[in-house]
Parts: sequence; structure tokens; C-alpha cells
Amino acid sequence: MHMNLSFPPFSVLMSVYAKDNPVWVAQALDSVLTNTVRPAEVAVAVDGPVPEELHKVLEEYAQKQGVINWYFPQNRGRGAALQEAVPKCAYELVALMDADDICLPNRFEKLLHYFQQYPKTDICGGQNEEVDAQTLQTLSFRRVPLTDEEIKHYVKSRSPFNQQTVMFKKSAVEKAGGYRAFHLFEDYDLWVRMAHNGAKMANLPDALVKMRVDEHMFARRGGWKYFKSNLALQNELLQYGMISPFRYAFNTAVRFTVQVLMPNQLRAKFYKRILR
Repeated sequence: MHMNLSFPPFSVLMSVYAKDNPVWVAQALDSVLTNTVRPAEVAVAVDGPVPEELHKVLEEYAQKQGVINWYFPQNRGRGAALQEAVPKCAYELVALMDADDICLPNRFEKLLHYFQQYPKTDICGGQNEEVDAQTLQTLSFRRVPLTDEEIKHYVKSRSPFNQQTVMFKKSAVEKAGGYRAFHLFEDYDLWVRMAHNGAKMANLPDALVKMRVDEHMFARRGGWKYFKSNLALQNELLQYGMISPFRYAFNTAVRFTVQVLMPNQLRAKFYKRILR
């Protein structure tokens, strides 16, 4: 680990809430703090009250590692927490981190190197290595497109970034209106607005993060609430003229079938086979 003076200082921002696993949160923070380039700031947006065990972990990292905890009194969801937290970050470059994932050792070095090579970039992410939640054995990879053009085409049908891998310019996020409360789609919603706003986008071909996957992951991608949120996003794409009415109808029909009509077991198979 080294503070490479040729790289600009950057912030890492993670949000946690009551249901996050304290052991996994500690592992996530360790993977951030032991990366080959150490962040100048590591901040945790604590979305509402958390159990004693998780609070203890957060306080321990604050005392021993200088992690900053921003405690928000109410649980308002990740989008609302990040809406408040992003502007508080001290640096222009901000890397996101999820509370249950693990950074690969040179994640930040690779991203910073890209921003240095292509300084006009507003947001850059990478590929996800999906691992078993308990054993951390590799299961699959979630691959996303690499170039600005490919990303802006892909955003019309699916989220073009693995959000736990991204680093962005705070100014570009704020220019697009920042995070918003948007049930389970707060990242996708932001990417759509950034794309519409002309932000320069990229993904690296390398895996940057190990993302824990469990059997509940696909169950969460279903039901009326999830579908309604997805529908609101399709409305946004249509309103911005990013998709045609035909594409809107097609996207909505597919989502209704998969998220509302399909049973969980079948949905899990669909996500694993078709969308990987």
C-alpha cells in the first residue's frame, strides 16, 4: 500500500443501514484501506439507526483508521442517504463502495490511472466478480460495456455500470442533479441523467470488486414495488427521448413478465443465464 503522490487525493463513500452484516462491513472497509493506493478520505453514510454490533464496528474504524461516519437519524433509503453524503465528500473524485463487497487490491490504482490518461472522463467503473456470499468462491462475472458510445446505448435497456466499482467526479454528479430517492434504482436513475447530460463515461475491462451473491438477490429483483420503480425509470428514459415508444413498450412488457409474473426460482435462472 502506498500514497502515490502522482495520483490526486480521492474519497471513498459507502452507505450502511441496520440490516448490513457487521463482519462484511469490516471486510469491505479493510479492502478499501489496504488497496495499493489509499484513499485520502473514507466516509460512511449511516442510513438511520443501526444495531449495537454494527455501530461498534463503525466506531472502531473511525478511531483506529480515521474513517468518517455520517449518522443520519432516519432510515430513508440509499438514494436519499447518498444525496446528502456525496456533497459532503472532501474531494472531486469519489469512489463508491458497497457494505457487503470486497475491493480487489488494485481497484483504485486502476481507476485513477484511467482518469489520469483520460482527464475528461466523468465516471469510470469496471467489471464485477460475483462470489458466493459465504465461501467467496467465484460464481460468474457481470460484464458491462467499455466505451462511452456503448454505455450510452446500453443504458437504454439496462444499468451500464456495476455501481460498487465506480469512481466519479463529484461535479459531474451534482451537475446531473445528484442522487435521488428512487427505490432500488438510485444508481441507474443517476446514470440515465448523467448520460442525458452528456457526461463522459467508461468502464475498465478488469474486475475491480468481488460482489457477494446470495439466494435472496434475485428475489429482491421482483414484485410490484420493484416493477413500479423500474416503470418510473422507463418513463424517465422516454421523457428524455432516449428510447422510442416502441422500445418503452418492449422494455416494460419484458420487465412485467420477469419481475411480476415469474416465480423466484425461474427468475433466478433467467438472471443467471440470460443477463450474464
